[in-house]
Amino acid sequence: MPPIPTGSRGSRRAQSTAADLSFRERLGALSNLPPLFRLVWATSPALFSANVVLRVLRALLPVTMLYVGKLIVDEVVRVAGAAPVLDGWAAWGGALEGLAWLIAAELGLAVLSDVLGRGTALCDSLLGDLFTNETSVRLMRHAAALDLAHFEDADFYDHLERARRQTTSRLVLLSQVFGQAESAITVVSLGVGLAAYAPALLALLALALVPAFLGEAHFNAQSYSLAYSWTPERRELDYLRYVGASDETAKEVKVFGLNDYLAERYRLLADAYYRANRSLALRRASWGAVLSAIGTLGYYAAYAVIVYRTASGAFTIGDLTFLAGSFARMRSLLESMLQSFSTVSGQALYLADLFSFFEIKPRVASAADAPPVPEPIREGFVFEDVGFRYPGSEHWAVRHLSFELRAGEALALVGENGAGKTTLVKLLARLYDPDEGRILLDGRDLREYDLDSLRQSVGVIFQDFVRYHLTASENIAVGRISEREDRPRIETSAQRSLADAVIESLPEGYEQTLGKRFKTGVDLSGGQWQKVALGRAYMRDAQLLILDEPTAALDARAEYEVFERFKDLTEGKTAVLISHRFSTVRMADRILVLDGGEVEEVGTHEELLASDGRYAELFELQAQGYR
Repeated sequence: MPPIPTGSRGSRRAQSTAADLSFRERLGALSNLPPLFRLVWATSPALFSANVVLRVLRALLPVTMLYVGKLIVDEVVRVAGAAPVLDGWAAWGGALEGLAWLIAAELGLAVLSDVLGRGTALCDSLLGDLFTNETSVRLMRHAAALDLAHFEDADFYDHLERARRQTTSRLVLLSQVFGQAESAITVVSLGVGLAAYAPALLALLALALVPAFLGEAHFNAQSYSLAYSWTPERRELDYLRYVGASDETAKEVKVFGLNDYLAERYRLLADAYYRANRSLALRRASWGAVLSAIGTLGYYAAYAVIVYRTASGAFTIGDLTFLAGSFARMRSLLESMLQSFSTVSGQALYLADLFSFFEIKPRVASAADAPPVPEPIREGFVFEDVGFRYPGSEHWAVRHLSFELRAGEALALVGENGAGKTTLVKLLARLYDPDEGRILLDGRDLREYDLDSLRQSVGVIFQDFVRYHLTASENIAVGRISEREDRPRIETSAQRSLADAVIESLPEGYEQTLGKRFKTGVDLSGGQWQKVALGRAYMRDAQLLILDEPTAALDARAEYEVFERFKDLTEGKTAVLISHRFSTVRMADRILVLDGGEVEEVGTHEELLASDGRYAELFELQAQGYR
């Protein structure tokens, strides 16, 4: 884990990052909004259109209601002035008829406003949920298409974490942008009304609100900088929460007494983040109060002008209510819009994390018009002076690898930890491309073949295979997920891998959820899980089968039974077997001995023992343990 930062260090880092964000850059972040709207439109054109129409109608209601209110007041004043000469119900009825219609109109507008508001909220909710679903699916698919090297890079994980957050947290931004567009229409309509009476008030209003807008823009940029710079620590907080309360870590946490250590480490890091965030929040609240007061002073100055002109007879009482109401509403909307604009521009900065993630391209990819892998493989694989080192490392994981893997041959890889066995397998499955040399398949560079075709032709069961918290049936079907509905094939694969007895003992058999993550789940022992994983190899039925320590968690009897069937599993296939158990290795047709990332020996079990080299040495060391 990375060292725990102090609050002051986090604050200084956030402030220095914020200083690098100019107003032009914050404004430039709004360029992320058009791609966002294209995504939203693609999610549901019908809901998007309905949302726009409802908001436009709703935006025009405030000025309409205020004007109707003005007419009501003027009508009340007129009726009140005529009261002394009105005599009888007929006279009063005629005088009040116009007023009644105006009140009914205002009631209708109020009801319509409520209906439109609820319709808008419904569209926002449904559109937001659909957008989250669609964007999450797109992010998962894009991440799956990226190179394995990306997932072994901490900076990439920070980027991925920020992008993941945008799939859900951008719902608020959608509502804000839609709301701001609605407010803009309302402001324009109110501005037209104000301009007809006192256009100078508009200029006074704008001057009063500019300081608050600039303040909000500044602090939104600092909030983004704080969140951005603390991404690694926030990922560590998530990790500590997981380790401290997980079924997969509970045993060791209890046995080693790690609870207090993990909780204290979490508390220190969380407190450091809180202090950095608190400092920013206090400064934002203090300056916000001062700048907001300036806007309030501007509003009351304009209000005083309206009152004076009404008292002097320039405006009617109805004009006073319309102008005061319009000015108050417009001031509130403009203040909200300016703050929202600042917030939107700040939130738009985060969108760059999402869109830039989608711009990451895999380096391991298919060439244009790449041919599929031949079926069957006729000659096999040839490594020609292959060298590879992991990104960011100066150390060669393998180098000068030259050997053949013949079609239909079972080749075992032997070597101490770090010798390059798993790296060789990753190159063979084209999870990485060599930095030096090339790998040929039937005389053609592996990089020239269609990548999807290659992956479908290769079946790999790694030692650290994934224990999916899915049903037993699905856990085997992942070997060839396109055949997940083929129950006979799944059951046959389980039978051949000896997982059938394990599955039949489960309460719900093949429909039993495995693992303890979900309430109905049942966990398996390490050996039982490994049998299920081996079932995936049979399910895959690939031309090239790679088994990385396939029996590491099995007991002696189960291991013997599995390898009694090893020839059945690899019959007619090209196979690569990695194992530290020589009882397993000797079943291969040939054995490749690796040391320091290079080929040291190659031959059959008998040939390597006779040569009395490293293989014979390792075999003898293991044999002594059984004597």
